[in-house]
Amino acid sequence: MIEATRAACRERRTARAGTTLSTVPIVPIASLDDPRLADFSRRTDVALRHDQQSEHGIFLTESALVTSRALDSGYVPRAVLALDGSRAEAERLLADYPDVPVFTGSDELLSGHTGYQLHRGLIGSFDRPARQDPAELLAGPGRRTVVILENIADPTNVGAIFRSVAGIGADAVLVTERCSDPFYRRAIRVSMGSTLLVPWTRTASWAETRAALDAAGFHLATFDLTDGAVPLRQFAANRPEKLAIVLGEEGPGITAEATAAADTVVTIPMRHGVDSLNVAAASAVAIWALAGG
Repeated sequence: MIEATRAACRERRTARAGTTLSTVPIVPIASLDDPRLADFSRRTDVALRHDQQSEHGIFLTESALVTSRALDSGYVPRAVLALDGSRAEAERLLADYPDVPVFTGSDELLSGHTGYQLHRGLIGSFDRPARQDPAELLAGPGRRTVVILENIADPTNVGAIFRSVAGIGADAVLVTERCSDPFYRRAIRVSMGSTLLVPWTRTASWAETRAALDAAGFHLATFDLTDGAVPLRQFAANRPEKLAIVLGEEGPGITAEATAAADTVVTIPMRHGVDSLNVAAASAVAIWALAGG
């Protein structure tokens, strides 16, 4: 579904190349009390996620680059909030969406409304998509390497891992219910929009996750420091054709449920008394060895 939506977006942009762009409604902001700015008004990520005006909630994108990636990935825009100097860029981005408003104002005015400086020029507001079934995600075309994030609470780590997934070449991500939301603003920003590019969804219990992995033919490997774990280089030399790798939360690491569900426990050997890497760094090493190398 996501891939088809992306293809349709690319076709639409190709079709309009060289044509006159549609007129985007520009709405100057004179007051911070304007109710049309509700999507951008000092709201927490949790509040956006549970927004009652959108079927599945809202997420925000910061900068033209990240907003463009959201549009290219088929996410539906609600509005853009732009500094006066970024108005032309916002109009260009929304050329395919002539009914989506661009709210504009000065830096001094808008920073007072959003609670931070709009130094990236603009913010986009988007509807979240419906949550995809994990089995459907795993069955998607070309799925060979999947990353599972178990209970990773820091959105910075989540964003960094998604950037590695996108940049190095894993195919999809599953996140557990206690994992930080990849659509949180910091996760999107740290990932440079990669959380909007990589197919992902949430998964429930390990029993259900294991059943979905089995149905799609995936071998499950956890990354942990337990005795008897297989060194990464050794495991990579004979990696299974379809592989799901589990990365755990900083500190607590992989849960007992994940270990029990795993086919293999893998470790990244350390030197000089260093016991482990930050989970974001470990993800880059693991994905490179198992998907990108």
